[in-house]
Amino acid sequence: MNENIITTLKSEVNETLLDNILPYWIEKMTDVQGGFYGRIDGNDNHIKGADKGAILNARILWTFSAAYRLFKKPEYLQMATRAKRVIINGFFDKEFGGIYWSLKDNGEPRDTKKQIYAIGFAIYGLSEYYRATSDTESLEYAISLFESIEKYSFDNDKNGYCEALTREWNEIDDMRLSEKDANERKTMNTHLHILEPYTNLYRVWKDERLEKQIRNLIDIFTDKILDKETSHLNLFFDDNWNSKYRIVSYGHDIEASWLIDEAVSVLEDKDLKNKILPIIKNIADAASQGLTTKGSMIYEKNLEKGTIDRDSHWWVQSETVIGYLNMYQHTNEEEYLSKAIKCWEFIKDNLIDYDNGEWYWSISENGEVNRKDDKAGFWKCPYHNGRMCMEIIERFGA
Repeated sequence: MNENIITTLKSEVNETLLDNILPYWIEKMTDVQGGFYGRIDGNDNHIKGADKGAILNARILWTFSAAYRLFKKPEYLQMATRAKRVIINGFFDKEFGGIYWSLKDNGEPRDTKKQIYAIGFAIYGLSEYYRATSDTESLEYAISLFESIEKYSFDNDKNGYCEALTREWNEIDDMRLSEKDANERKTMNTHLHILEPYTNLYRVWKDERLEKQIRNLIDIFTDKILDKETSHLNLFFDDNWNSKYRIVSYGHDIEASWLIDEAVSVLEDKDLKNKILPIIKNIADAASQGLTTKGSMIYEKNLEKGTIDRDSHWWVQSETVIGYLNMYQHTNEEEYLSKAIKCWEFIKDNLIDYDNGEWYWSISENGEVNRKDDKAGFWKCPYHNGRMCMEIIERFGA
């Protein structure tokens, strides 16, 4: 019975990836002037002159590198190589190192701050390109960015990584990743997306210091970021790791559950795996508090204000499917498979744009499609939904 469910799931996500997600980016986001456009709004209109974000381009690089590694289609390699050139020729700061936050439409630097989250995604994309092609240039740049993060962002005294710095790697007043984030020096989100690229880099570069920092990041999650009473992840911290703001981000909880597990798996440490498994199970179970009767995962709950954002965002649903499939693989418990499949059914029925391609940003509690936010842009990229599809294809065979 479950084999049939998995077989159907594999077939459906394969079709979604190859016919809905990837063609959208090839056909609609490739800029004839070079690189990729900066933005397509929720009604599928190109926004002329839109700035080009580092995260968007790094995630395009990762997605098409991974797609080429899996499917060996030349058009995916072409997209990945195009993205690699944008990252190296446009976003990489040749004077001070690191990655700019954004470029103007013409490719000149716009915002030159060094947001560590964005540098992490550049490592993620470049290391995946190396996995797919054995291209030494991409690996060299990935290692260079790793060295920059370790030199300028890592806190040798109190542990962890600061959020952001100026172009010259000096202190910066506004460290926020986005307007909705708190202006704190250390965050769960950036640490998660340092662990993620470090894990991918370690697949191709077995460096002892990199391994040490991956282990340290895992410890940071279990010792400092995880709320041991609730098994949710705290989001914002001061320099001394005092938690600020009581907010539950259900999507980050379920995403972290499998990304921490992935990091442990790449280290190939059985003792660590045995230690971590019950922890990630608790995190995944805590995240399920955000599941709706329709199968989707809501966005977040602010415990201080007593408010709940019940919208179902595209990225949260993608991570929900992977997270619960990951737990199903560990435990063979039907409950986890059911949660993953029910969320996938919600995605199919609500989030996928079958007419124009790609997925909508989110669906409101009453089922309304969000067209105010982008179909493609600074934050709306092919990475979450594309990765969900590719994770399922890889985990359950061709």
